[in-house]
Amino acid sequence: MLSKLQPSTNESVKVYLGSWKNDKKEGFGTRFYSSKARYEGEWAANKRSGWGLMIHENGDVYEGEWLKDKPHGQGILWLVNKNRYEGSWKDGKKHGHGRFFYTDRGQLYEGFWVEDVPRCGTVCDYDRMNAPLPPLYPIPPVTLQDVQSVLLEGRNMFCARKKDGEI
Repeated sequence: MLSKLQPSTNESVKVYLGSWKNDKKEGFGTRFYSSKARYEGEWAANKRSGWGLMIHENGDVYEGEWLKDKPHGQGILWLVNKNRYEGSWKDGKKHGHGRFFYTDRGQLYEGFWVEDVPRCGTVCDYDRMNAPLPPLYPIPPVTLQDVQSVLLEGRNMFCARKKDGEI
């Protein structure tokens, strides 16, 4: 166990409780950053690496894979406002396929992220009527005015491609 002396109270405060190897955190352990912030999980060469849970000072919680002290791999980030991201991480940023639930607005973005920026995806409503806030923008209902014409057009395109040997 690693502790430090609190200057204001002159008391010993627990900083890390867990496994060590060659004077470095290795294996499973818990690191206390403050009275509100802590990490519980796997360590390698003094860095968060493997599976772990990080509770941040502001109340946000990340649970998932870590590599060299950063979220990396698959993980979930629960924000204090109840929104959450589930998906891929790279070097501490949302990267790859993921889903962001705007639970406060009853909407879901699903798609691909590049370095924390959503790049390509879709937004849909879910449980919007029970959401505490109005949606960022309304998603209008999509309806076909003439279903028969759409089906006929699709069939004609298919038949033309088949005739030309594309299919």
